[in-house]
Amino acid sequence: MIENALSALDALFDPVRLAALFAGMIVGMVFGMLPGLGGVAAVSILLPFVYYLDGYSGLAMLLGAVSVVYTSDTITSVLLGAPGSPASAPTAIEGHALAKQGQAARALGVGFLASMVGGLMGAAILFVAIPVAGPIVLLLSTPELFMFALVGLFFAASMIGKDLAKGLAAACLGILLGVVGPAQAAADFRYTFGQVYLLDGFSLTVVALGLFGVAEVISMLAAGGGISHERMKVAHWGTGFHDFWQSKWLVLRASVIGVFGGFVPAVGASASTWVAYGHSMRSTRDKSRFGHGEIRGIAASEGANNATVISDLVPTLLFSVPGGPAAAVFLGALFSFGYYPGPRMITQNPDLMFLIVWSVALTSVVGAAVCFAITPMLARLTRIPFAIIAAPLVLIMVIGAYQSTSTIGDIFLLFLLGALGWMMKHGGWPRAPALVGFVLSGPMEQYFWLTNQIHGWSWLTRPGVILIGSVIVIPVVVSSVRWLRHRGQPAPSVPDQPETVAQEPSQGVALVLAGVATVMFIYALFEMFTFNPASRLMPALTIVPGLPLVLWLLARGIREYRNDFGRDANELWILLALVIYAVGVWAIGLSIPTIALITWMLLARARMRVWTSLLYGAIVFVVVRLLFELLRGDPPVGAIIPLS
Repeated sequence: MIENALSALDALFDPVRLAALFAGMIVGMVFGMLPGLGGVAAVSILLPFVYYLDGYSGLAMLLGAVSVVYTSDTITSVLLGAPGSPASAPTAIEGHALAKQGQAARALGVGFLASMVGGLMGAAILFVAIPVAGPIVLLLSTPELFMFALVGLFFAASMIGKDLAKGLAAACLGILLGVVGPAQAAADFRYTFGQVYLLDGFSLTVVALGLFGVAEVISMLAAGGGISHERMKVAHWGTGFHDFWQSKWLVLRASVIGVFGGFVPAVGASASTWVAYGHSMRSTRDKSRFGHGEIRGIAASEGANNATVISDLVPTLLFSVPGGPAAAVFLGALFSFGYYPGPRMITQNPDLMFLIVWSVALTSVVGAAVCFAITPMLARLTRIPFAIIAAPLVLIMVIGAYQSTSTIGDIFLLFLLGALGWMMKHGGWPRAPALVGFVLSGPMEQYFWLTNQIHGWSWLTRPGVILIGSVIVIPVVVSSVRWLRHRGQPAPSVPDQPETVAQEPSQGVALVLAGVATVMFIYALFEMFTFNPASRLMPALTIVPGLPLVLWLLARGIREYRNDFGRDANELWILLALVIYAVGVWAIGLSIPTIALITWMLLARARMRVWTSLLYGAIVFVVVRLLFELLRGDPPVGAIIPLS
C-alpha cells in the first residue's frame, strides 16, 4: 500500500499534472465564492478541457476544483450572508452575524483552518480505510440509512431559536417543500398544480439561495451602509487561531461526521454539515450565542463539509453510486478515461485511489493558504455600502438559480422562496430546519418505504437501528429529567451576553407566515388523498405533526398580534422591487429588466454618481452576460416581447 501511495504522489508531482491540479483549484475557488454555482458548476466548466489531458491530469483538475469549493465559499457566506453552497448555510448564519459585529476576519480564519483540517482528515481516513471501505458501506442497510436521516432531522428541529414549536413547524415546512414533484416510492407526481416545471421538484440550490441569500440581501439593502458598521481588524490572526485551537477536538469530530456522511449515498455534505452543527450545539453548555455569531458552529460545519468532499467519492468508486452531484460528473469523467468503478477498483487501480487522496490533501492546504492571503483585502469589502455589492450579488444568484432547469420558473421560485425566507427571518421561524427538512425528505421517504417493504416492522429491533436511535432518545431523556428536576425552581442567573444584532420577531409577520403555512398544510392534506397509497407516506408523516403546529402558531399569533408592520415597510418595498424584476424578465427577457435593476440599486439605493454608476453598471451587466455564455446557457427570453 505504501508503495502505491508513493507512486501516486510521484505521478501527481509531474509538472503538467500539478499545473492541472492548481488550475482546477483556482476555478473551484472562484465558483465557490459565487452563490449558487459551487462544485457542480466548477466541474461542469472544466469538463470540456480535461479531455485534452491524460487521465491522471484530467482527474486531478476536477479534484482540485471540488476540493476547495467548501473552503472558498466561506468567504461569501461570512461576508455577504449568502451561502456559497447549500452546505455552507450554517456558516452563513454564524459567520455573517460575526461579520456584522466587526469580526469577519475571526470567522473567516476559523472557517479556513477548519476546512483545511476537514480536507486533511478526510484524506487521512480514506488513506487507511481504502481496503475496508467497501465492507463498511455494505453493512449499512435501509433501516440504518433511514435512522441516519431521522437523526439529521432531529438535530434540525431543535437547532436554532428559543421557540421549539416554530423550529418543528419550519422542519415540517421544509419536508413539505421536498415532497413536491416525483414520489420516491411510486410513479406519481405530487403538488405540481399542472405545471411542467414542478415535475422534477424544487432545486436544492434555489431553495438555499432563496431562504438565505435573497432574504439577507433584502435586509442589508434596507439597513443601508456596509455589512459591518465597525472597522475590520485583519492584521492580527491571534483570535482566530486561538478559537480554532480551542475547538480542535470539535473540528476532528465534525470531520468524522462528514466522512461518514459522504460514505452514505444521498446524505452528503448538506445533511452531514447540519448534523455536525447540531453536535456542536449539543456539546456546548452556553447555547445562547448560536444563531447570533457562535464560532463553534463555524468550526463544526466547515470541518464536516470539507471532509465530505473526498468521502463522497467512496460510493462513486466502489459502487458507481455518486455521493453527490459533483461526484456524478467525476464518475462520467472516470468512464471517459477508461476507469470502471467497482469493488475491484481498489486492487486494479490502487494508484488512482491514492492520487485522489494526495490531490485532496494538497489542495486543502494550498487552498486555505490562498484564502488566508486574500482575506485582508476581502474583509475590507464589509465597509463598502452594501447596495454596491448587492447588484452583482443578486444577479449571480439569479444565474445560479437559472442553471437548475434553465427556465423562468427558476427565477420566480428564487424570489418566491426569498419572500418566504424573509418572513421566516422576521417572524422568528428558524430557516435552518426548513433547509434540512427539504434535504432529507427524499432519502427519508425512500429508505422508510424500502425498510417496511423488506423488513416489515421488525427493523425496529435491529442493533444498528437501536444504536443510532439512541442518539435521539438519550438527549431527550436527559433533557426531560433535567427539566423535571429543576421544575419550580428559580431560573439560574445568566451572565451578560455580548450585544448581538438580533431583533425581536415581528408579530405581524409571524401571524401572516402562520396563516400562509396553515393554508399550505390544509391544501396538502386534501390533495394527499388523490395520490397513490405509497405516495401518501411522506406527506402524511409531515402533515400529521405540521398542521396542528401551524394551527397552534396561528391561534397564538392572533392572540398576541400587534400592528408592527411599519418597521419592515422599507424591506417590503425592496422585496416588491425584486418580484417586479422577475416579472419583467418573464415578460421582456433578461437585458432590459437587469439594466433597470442595476440602475435602481446604484442610483437609488447606493446613491452613486451618475457617471460612476454607468461605468460600474456596464461592467456588471457585461460580466453577467459573459457568465451566461460561459455556463453554456441561453439567457431568458421574454414571453410577451421576445428579447433576451
